[in-house]
Amino acid sequence: MSMTTGDSLEMQKPEWLTGMEAVLEVLNEGVIVINERQRILFANTRFLEMTGISEKELPWLDTSQFYSSQEWDFLSQQTDVAFRTGHNRYNFVLPRNGGGRLPVIVSSRMIQNSGIRFRIATFTDISEQVRVEEELRAVNAKLQARQMEIEEDLRLAARVQRSLAPKSLAWDNLSVDAFFHPVHSIGGDFVLVNSIDPEQVSLMVCDVSGHGIGSALVANRIYSETSAHMRSGMPFLDMFGELNRFLIDDIAGSGMFITVAAARIDARRRCMVFAGAGHPPAMLARGGQNPQLLESQSMILGALSDAVDATPNQEVQLQPDDRIILYTDGITEVFNSRGEMLGVEGVRKIVRQTSSLPAHEMKQGILDGVAAWREGPPTDDVSLMLVHVR
Repeated sequence: MSMTTGDSLEMQKPEWLTGMEAVLEVLNEGVIVINERQRILFANTRFLEMTGISEKELPWLDTSQFYSSQEWDFLSQQTDVAFRTGHNRYNFVLPRNGGGRLPVIVSSRMIQNSGIRFRIATFTDISEQVRVEEELRAVNAKLQARQMEIEEDLRLAARVQRSLAPKSLAWDNLSVDAFFHPVHSIGGDFVLVNSIDPEQVSLMVCDVSGHGIGSALVANRIYSETSAHMRSGMPFLDMFGELNRFLIDDIAGSGMFITVAAARIDARRRCMVFAGAGHPPAMLARGGQNPQLLESQSMILGALSDAVDATPNQEVQLQPDDRIILYTDGITEVFNSRGEMLGVEGVRKIVRQTSSLPAHEMKQGILDGVAAWREGPPTDDVSLMLVHVR
């Protein structure tokens, strides 16, 4: 194709450009210089490499053929911005000879010489960055899908764990009301009530160290173990010994330990046997008096082979309207705005103040008293069991 006189004049390079060509050639970015008629007057070698277009093709290059109508409209808008403001910068793609696109950052700047405006455009190859971003998006999509699976598993696990929590139970001489709240969706606390008959009721509150999935798995396993032991009527000290051996031998190296408070009540004889292992003391509230503390005699289970003390279980004679409170350290180890811990004595005071309430209101009264002391939401699993002797 021959070039007309008008085209020839239009394609002539200005003197300032001839002097700059050597500098533009050594840049790592592709560079083109365009006149007001959108004709390419110069392209450095890097631009030709990026596009695969030969230098001879440049004067007759119609870039619109490489783009969709929407892309060409976008490019025209960005060119107008550059001419109007004198500069512009945006993400776009360069067509490659033979097909394909090269993602680039386009930087445009307008210059004027002898009353004629020219646009210098530089193209920075961001194909590696785009590739990495696409890989990250793919990985993130897989992670999101996996996260959704984990969250669904956690929702199921939480439903299973909630199903283990005993409902409010009542017999002629006894009633039991329990509360459980994990700090995460699942937790390491559990409350167990086993009734051989209405006259014989066994109770247990357990706290597994830590929070989350690991603690919940151990808690569920301990729940199964203790359920079988309590149904068989195994003495508490023997049961503690079995649990201690299980934690040390069967899941050795896990670093998990538990604290336990257990009681067995003969409702007809109004007699209770109590035993604890490293657990906060149970409380016996009676007639507005300062609650009696029932201390653990054994150490935490899962740390030492001789954790279980041989001291006989505590036996307590019960009276009508006695309230027995078992709980985990999510009740006691809470702090107010001054950094003061509520502690056992603080809970003891709340229990004494609420013991004048009807039994079915006392549990909520204790929880409200703890929440009133605590600054912010709970930071540990919370379990509470209240037994009312009628």
